[in-house]
Amino acid sequence: MKLNKIIQGDCLDVMKTFPDESIDMVLTSPPYDNLRDYKGYTFDFKGIAKQLYRITKQCGVVVWIVGDQTKDFCESLTSFKQAIYFVEKCNFNLLDTMIYYKKNYAPAYPTLRRYANQFEYMFVFCKGKPKIFNPVQREKIIKNYKQKRSYFRQKDGSQKLKIIDNDRETKDASNVFEYATTVTDKLAKGHPAIFPEPLAQDHILSWSNEGDIVLDPMCGSGTTCKMSKQLGRKYIGIEISEEYCKIAEARIEATIVDNKLF
Repeated sequence: MKLNKIIQGDCLDVMKTFPDESIDMVLTSPPYDNLRDYKGYTFDFKGIAKQLYRITKQCGVVVWIVGDQTKDFCESLTSFKQAIYFVEKCNFNLLDTMIYYKKNYAPAYPTLRRYANQFEYMFVFCKGKPKIFNPVQREKIIKNYKQKRSYFRQKDGSQKLKIIDNDRETKDASNVFEYATTVTDKLAKGHPAIFPEPLAQDHILSWSNEGDIVLDPMCGSGTTCKMSKQLGRKYIGIEISEEYCKIAEARIEATIVDNKLF
């Protein structure tokens, strides 16, 4: 198993060569519902899901970012079908159903008779109980209190007052992550669907530690791999398109590792 490499090939075939329980974390966004042109390539979802379970370490996490196409005034339900398959057929636990909220979004066409789509699902699957959780922090909106009075029930049924210090300037993020969809890395603009670098950063920080192995089996322009390198993780990217492999390799080559988060 080659570490810190972009591997060109079909991800299902490549993953079959990996040892059991060899990956700490997976972060990927599959090409769902033919919403974009990925050089005509397709993927075997069920085969990929089963391989992800096999190669993910016990207590490891898979973050699966996906949405739904709307056709004939009905959503495809691809996201839910895939989530159910991960749980019922592959034995993953659905740890969290998170939302990728796009601050800047494209208006919907009037003929669609629906509101513009401003989010995608980020399903967080775990193989058992997650070993790692490093919650990212967000700035508090309300900061004018330092203590919270709370009551809890004791074994004898009586209530006891507990004072909780609450003087931090930040709080743990919620399961809705908000980002602008603007692409800042010019090397990535040859790919049709790029998720924001801060999105990859926040998930990698949340579910892995330095030195862990992070896999993106459909790595596209290499955002997951780039951010893994920047954050001190080992990475593996798999991509079937030679063109996208070159984009990913160029982005990673240009990445400066200085342990400084942006």
